[in-house]
Amino acid sequence: PTRRSSDLFIRQLSYIPMKRLHGKVAVVTASTDGIGFAIAKRLAQEGAKVVVSSRHQKNVDNAISQLVDIGLKDNVVGTICHVSKAEDRKRVFDEAIKLGGLDILVSNAAVSPVMGPTLECSESAWDKIFEINLKAGFLLAKDAMPLFKKRGGGRIIFISSIAGYQPFELLGAYSVSKTALVGLTKAISNEVAYDNVTVNCIAPGIIETKFADQLTQEGPIRDHAISLTALKRFGTPEDIAGVAAFLASDDSSYITGETIIASGGMQSRL
Repeated sequence: PTRRSSDLFIRQLSYIPMKRLHGKVAVVTASTDGIGFAIAKRLAQEGAKVVVSSRHQKNVDNAISQLVDIGLKDNVVGTICHVSKAEDRKRVFDEAIKLGGLDILVSNAAVSPVMGPTLECSESAWDKIFEINLKAGFLLAKDAMPLFKKRGGGRIIFISSIAGYQPFELLGAYSVSKTALVGLTKAISNEVAYDNVTVNCIAPGIIETKFADQLTQEGPIRDHAISLTALKRFGTPEDIAGVAAFLASDDSSYITGETIIASGGMQSRL
């Protein structure tokens, strides 16, 4: 990370002591690294009990260890969850039930197994992208609703991408799946509003994570990508975590069906 992004992260830490989420229980998928980990950490820092998950046990163990080391032992549990598997989705919600129920679902898992134009994507790769990036989010939301009803309401937060608004040339199918998440947000939000459940989406820009390594490594591609942002920097996972914490809290109680674009000012239009 640049010195500038490090300074921003240090400043962000001073805003965390609020306990807006005290008494809440959250499930965050794909939350052992990058954006998902930052969201899980921020929700826990704001007082929520958080179920951290990943496809691999070693990643879960490592993430929990990091969170324990910063004083969040009483706020986090971890479990394996491959979001395309029904038994794993049940497992992650069972962990939430042990903590008291479910108030917040953050659907963050995503894949991009191939690069290239949309029409060059194989059928098998297309199916995998949409199974993880879209269908799993739909199924997680569906499974979460009975638990939300028991708590008298809840928050669903989908993680989309700026690519859903401005398709990335080399991530065609991935971009389409992220556009579809914006539509899913709109559709579900109308259907669950009566149950006091809000449904919103975050569309991050280019964030400095392993997932975006090909864009953020030093070189002309990085320079060009930064030039597309008004703020002239990439985002940090903590930038997105702050937005997620807001959407998870009562501060956003009158917002539903919306997508917040957190891209540092990159052009975005559907």
